Amino acid sequence: MKPIRLISGFVTVGVWTLGSRLLGFVRDILIASYLGAGPVAEAFLIAFSLPNMFRRFFAEGAFNMAFVPMFAKKLEAEEDAQGFARDAFSAMFWVLAGFSAVAILAMPVLVMAMASGFAADERFALAVSYGRVAFPYILLISLAALISGVLNSLGRFGSAAAAPLLLNIIFIISLLAGDRFAAVDVTADRQLVIGQWLIWAVPVAGLSQLVFVWAGARRAGYRFGIRVPKLTPELKRLAVIAAPAAMAGGIVQINLLVGRQVASFFDGAVAWLNYADRLYQLPLGVVGAAIGVVLLPDLSRRLRGGDVAGGRDAFNRAAELSLTLTIPAAVALWAIARPLIDTLYLRGAFTSQDAAATATVLAIYALGLPAFVLQKALQPLFFARENTKSPFRYAIVDLFANAGLAITLMSVVGYIAAPIATVTAGWIMVWMLWRGSRKMGEAAMLDRRLLNRMPRVIAAAALMGGVLRATAYALPSFASMGSLRYPAMAGLVVLGMVIYFGAGQLLGAFRLGEFRRAVSRRKNGS
Repeated sequence: MKPIRLISGFVTVGVWTLGSRLLGFVRDILIASYLGAGPVAEAFLIAFSLPNMFRRFFAEGAFNMAFVPMFAKKLEAEEDAQGFARDAFSAMFWVLAGFSAVAILAMPVLVMAMASGFAADERFALAVSYGRVAFPYILLISLAALISGVLNSLGRFGSAAAAPLLLNIIFIISLLAGDRFAAVDVTADRQLVIGQWLIWAVPVAGLSQLVFVWAGARRAGYRFGIRVPKLTPELKRLAVIAAPAAMAGGIVQINLLVGRQVASFFDGAVAWLNYADRLYQLPLGVVGAAIGVVLLPDLSRRLRGGDVAGGRDAFNRAAELSLTLTIPAAVALWAIARPLIDTLYLRGAFTSQDAAATATVLAIYALGLPAFVLQKALQPLFFARENTKSPFRYAIVDLFANAGLAITLMSVVGYIAAPIATVTAGWIMVWMLWRGSRKMGEAAMLDRRLLNRMPRVIAAAALMGGVLRATAYALPSFASMGSLRYPAMAGLVVLGMVIYFGAGQLLGAFRLGEFRRAVSRRKNGS
């Protein structure tokens, strides 16, 4: 993949991901409005997080990080890549079908492991019930993730990147439908009715995403079916490579468990963390996910072909572009956290107290945003070489750091112990990945252009953050503005963009023409 193609692929994935994240905002705004931070909202969020946690463990974490480099190398060597993909698909189906059946039976145990603070009230029974409906999502979305890995390796990023839109569209429809049905039956508990519609949307959305990428694979000439998998040497090799990544992925998810456990002991905190998470996940998803999706297959092919210089350039350009977009996003989220939360969520069942708590969490998460994106750029350096053992060792250290901080701080600072520990552990992981990558030779070295531009990016972002903070302070409270808060927030966003990109151009942090050319290449299909 040429550098032009790399940037074009990044933009393609980023644009579709941005669309999905924006719809995700609409979804979460509706959830906050209808359910607030009450027991139905928290039970749903825990139930939905269970299959998502194991999805990152099985599909996006272990399986795909091992599968994509092997599949990309088979494509490069013109071997039977399609047969390997079919075997992997079948193996994943049978493993996850059995795992889902066990998990549904053991759902009370899983909910206790996720949120033991629920045990004393109505949230526990709701979370168990919702979890049994939602858990099959892991099977459907993991199969979709494998097919997406195939499409990304083929350079067909569109279908895989567009599929997540279906999840948010179906969720939004279910919320609106649930609200309509709750209005008809005045004797029913409105939030419980909406919760039932919302939880059943989870497996429907998973099936829709699987069908969507399945159709994209058929257009690319790849057909997948369910069969008894053969334990080929390639599958054995895949299992050997995936095992450390699976353990590393499991440790990362344990880190998330620690945060949710802490939050579950404070009423509303699970919801506060989730709503804040949605906001910082926007730049992380658009930039970090796009870098990870596009960079891993590209690095795998380059290293397979011995193109170390090309691999170094691809890594540096991915890191440069991701930080150029992420650092100002982090500064902006920190600078205007409360106005942003008031604008997006303060309505219906979501109270001013909820807004204040969520804004505090968001400001803390913002401090870790560059670290989370840097992890996405650094991890492919290991996975492209089929090195999953080093990230596993780093993840163990990260687990102890996160858990130790969260548990120690819980009695001192309450629910914000969770985001503080998450952010601190994120930066520790970056340091370990960077130190480990130095042993990999030239491909992991930072070039002069990146080192020259990053201080200028930080300076432009700091200037923007100062202006945004001062402007927001000078304005009336966004909670008191009514409908005027929307144009006021839009004005702040535009002001921030003008200051950052203007200052960045003047300081030499980047050239605006580079962004225009990237978008132009996407439109021209290059």
